[in-house]
Amino acid sequence: MFGSVRQWFDPSQAGTTPDYRFSLANERTFLAWIRTGLALIAGGLACAQFLPPLPVDHLREIIAVLLLVLGALVALRAVDHWVRTERAMRLGADLPRSRFPAVLAVAVAAGAVVIMVAVLIQVF
Repeated sequence: MFGSVRQWFDPSQAGTTPDYRFSLANERTFLAWIRTGLALIAGGLACAQFLPPLPVDHLREIIAVLLLVLGALVALRAVDHWVRTERAMRLGADLPRSRFPAVLAVAVAAGAVVIMVAVLIQVF
């Protein structure tokens, strides 16, 4: 999943400099993913601190940890995708495909369903 970590710190090692507008668009996409990761981390911390105990033992802690892990994965995936895209633009290659947005959407939807069921169990 993750390319060479060394490339993360200098994606300009190969090829020619692309049009700056494309590099800036790639950077904006990277920053949007970082914001998503931070939001997931903030949600995990909020669950751990403010969510009342749920009817299933340790469900609150499990949700918090899953959100924190997902936030960390999103941040790592963001930098990896940014570097691979920048490198592809510099080499004139096809942009890298990514299924990660779909995986993230399914994970967030599944998490929402679990939380909704837990809340409904607690209410009724």
